[in-house]
Amino acid sequence: MDVYQTRGEAEIFPQKGGWVYVRVPIGITEQLLHMAQRGLIPIRASVGSTSWDTSLLPMGDGTHFIALNAKVRKKEDIEVGNDITVSFQLRE
Repeated sequence: MDVYQTRGEAEIFPQKGGWVYVRVPIGITEQLLHMAQRGLIPIRASVGSTSWDTSLLPMGDGTHFIALNAKVRKKEDIEVGNDITVSFQLRE
C-alpha cells in the first residue's frame, strides 16, 4: 500500500476551540478523491513515533487536512506554528 507524506505548519482554525491541523497538498487530494466517503478519506496517520486512525477531512476549498488531536500533539510535542511531517496510508 502506498505511503503519502505531507510536510507543513501545524495550523489552527481561527474559531474558538478550532482544530489544530496540517494541510494536505492538492496533488494528493486529487489522487485520493475517488476514495472519499462523504468527503472523508479514511487513513492511518503517523507523526514521529505516534500512529492513529483518522481521516483526511475536507477544507471546503477542494483540499483536505489532517487533524492533530491533543493526545498526538502532547506525545510528539507539537505546537501551533511547528513545521511537521505527517505520513499516512489509506485504510480499507
